[in-house]
Amino acid sequence: MERVLAAARLHLINPRVTQGMPWLVGGVSFVINVLIWNMTPAGEAEGGFTGGVLALYFTVTAAYVQAVTQLLPFAMGISLSRRAFYLGTTLVAVVQSLVFGFVISILVVLERATGGWGAGMQFWAPGPFQVDNVALQVLVSGAPALALMFVGVGIGVTQKRWGPTGVWTAMIGVLLLFGGCAVLVTGMNAWSTIARWSADQSIVTLTVALPLALTVALAAVGYAGIRRVVP
Repeated sequence: MERVLAAARLHLINPRVTQGMPWLVGGVSFVINVLIWNMTPAGEAEGGFTGGVLALYFTVTAAYVQAVTQLLPFAMGISLSRRAFYLGTTLVAVVQSLVFGFVISILVVLERATGGWGAGMQFWAPGPFQVDNVALQVLVSGAPALALMFVGVGIGVTQKRWGPTGVWTAMIGVLLLFGGCAVLVTGMNAWSTIARWSADQSIVTLTVALPLALTVALAAVGYAGIRRVVP
């Protein structure tokens, strides 16, 4: 456990990247959206929301790609095992996702209190991602962040093990997988069925359970991949 904590502390050597940069990018996106919604008729629609918060989530993914590619060789150089590094990274990701969810839940409360920042805008928890329960909001906002963190970890592990060729191959494979599924669903005229199924699911299922299931799958694949990574 001590070595896992040591690996976790590596991610705090330069917290401006893994911790601060996503909030900086998300904050810039927030300011831009507030200005646009106050200067245009965008805020006139009741309950309008923007997807600008995705900048925060995507930056988290990029931060974890960078964390793995830069910190893993250093960790192995100071005799930390791949397992310890991966478990330490997992610990940091879980804690950070909870912090993300908590901060966003507070921002959602402020967003409601200010009437959408004076413009009727839903930014931090757009559309169905906004719930009335503050504790549940932590999970609704934090679970997708955790899943995207492990997307970043997976990309970083792929980069370290197979190089750019592996990353591009994985991206093309994902594109073919989702594209093939889209073609299959279209051929079966099943989009309406999927839409009905989604509408029948609870917000917890869609924004918490499914992202956590994806996280577990990604974590397992990433752990299998990192065991053969060389510095």
